[in-house]
Amino acid sequence: MRHRMMPMARRADASEGMADDEYGSDAGPSRPRGRGGRGPGLKIRLLALLALVASLYFGVTFTQVWWASQAENDASAPAAIVLGAAQYNGTPSPVLRGRLDHAAELYAADAVEIVTVTGGGQPGDVTTEAKTSYDYLRDQAGIPDDRLRLEVDGTSTYEELAAAARFLRNEGIVEVVLVTDPYHARRAQLVANEVGLRASVSTTDAPAPMGRLIRETGAVGVGQIISFRRLERLLG
Repeated sequence: MRHRMMPMARRADASEGMADDEYGSDAGPSRPRGRGGRGPGLKIRLLALLALVASLYFGVTFTQVWWASQAENDASAPAAIVLGAAQYNGTPSPVLRGRLDHAAELYAADAVEIVTVTGGGQPGDVTTEAKTSYDYLRDQAGIPDDRLRLEVDGTSTYEELAAAARFLRNEGIVEVVLVTDPYHARRAQLVANEVGLRASVSTTDAPAPMGRLIRETGAVGVGQIISFRRLERLLG
């Protein structure tokens, strides 16, 4: 009889072990299993890391935008490209006039041989930014017709520079000086490089307001990630 009872004891011990495994033993309370115990904390840490990376990235980008706005204006190249700005029925706005006067100074100093003016028109306009700029440089600055080029369709920095790059390349010109306001310098140069130009920037004496610098930081930061061409399509 004793020999028959021993296997039953072993089975009882095994059953107790299974019970311990299933319901927990006296060693202490069981811990949650799976992802439930760590999920929320991990997500918070990941979000915090992403926020830190984004802050650092846009902080560096802001520094680059600001630094470009402080650049010296001693650039030279075969051609200047004047980025467009508003005009009022054929009269340049103060911003556009400042850019045109600066381009005229570069031409008079023999820093550039050709001046390319850019910019289309808005609905209801009787003329374009480029034609207004062309007339101003010809009539007020005395730059000859054969030294002026017009891009008359662009309504954004990307469109203006992409179109200007196409016809300047037909003349064998890829090295240019961009003429724009200080806050706009970094983005203009990056866009020019993206469309195949070797660009330096010569800015006007206009101030660089903080609000403009912040807006440019956003545009430059996103454009560097997805390309300025895609950014242009997203903004419409």
